[in-house]
Amino acid sequence: MTKRIDDLQLDGLKIMQEEGGYGFTSDAVLLANFVKTKKSDICAEVGTGSGVISILVYHKEKPKKIYAFEIQPNVAKLAKENIKLNKMQKNIEILPQKVQNWRDFLDFGSLDVVFCNPPYFKYDNNVCGQNEEKQASRFDKYLPLCDLFDSCAKMLKSGGKMFFVYSSSRLFECFYEMKKVHLAPKRIYFVHPNQSKDSTVFLCEAVKDGKDGIVIMPPLFTNNLDGDYIQTIQKLYKGE
Repeated sequence: MTKRIDDLQLDGLKIMQEEGGYGFTSDAVLLANFVKTKKSDICAEVGTGSGVISILVYHKEKPKKIYAFEIQPNVAKLAKENIKLNKMQKNIEILPQKVQNWRDFLDFGSLDVVFCNPPYFKYDNNVCGQNEEKQASRFDKYLPLCDLFDSCAKMLKSGGKMFFVYSSSRLFECFYEMKKVHLAPKRIYFVHPNQSKDSTVFLCEAVKDGKDGIVIMPPLFTNNLDGDYIQTIQKLYKGE
């Protein structure tokens, strides 16, 4: 498959993507700017895809290390190429494996931060018309919510943080699964296509063994009523 290299328009960063493959979306950019780390933090990304979120997080936050899981071998290979392209091999390690096998790479409670832009939609046997890569990226066939939160909670140390973006329609399911593994939601942004439409996704910061209490941040609108990308989102991308 033909590959192209796109300029991320941020300090010379670039990303290689396959023509016709599943590319990253604005949700990935929003999550990358939502994640906060310290320079001493050991982090993991679940389902890194092309590696763009880990690349942006490392560029902006400079954590000590990011382990990036990716279950699809060809996509993991692409992510490795992108890490090399941006000269981040010492800081980001691609793990070509499903996150459910985290014990093969990491110790229990060894991470400070986990971040994730997982598949939003429930998988069933009627899903068709898409190649395997797009199915794995869009549907939770290989990463149901229960596995996602269970794995992340076990990798995180007590007080560690999880940042993720997910479909607003599945908010209740997320909170239900998080409560079972002692992940407490602490901060939430609801993201809307514009001021007149319902929220499509939400950004959440959760803390392992955290206390009760959630802060609902002001809504985030990605477009104005004319459909134009809002300037505040562009500023957010550039870290202004």
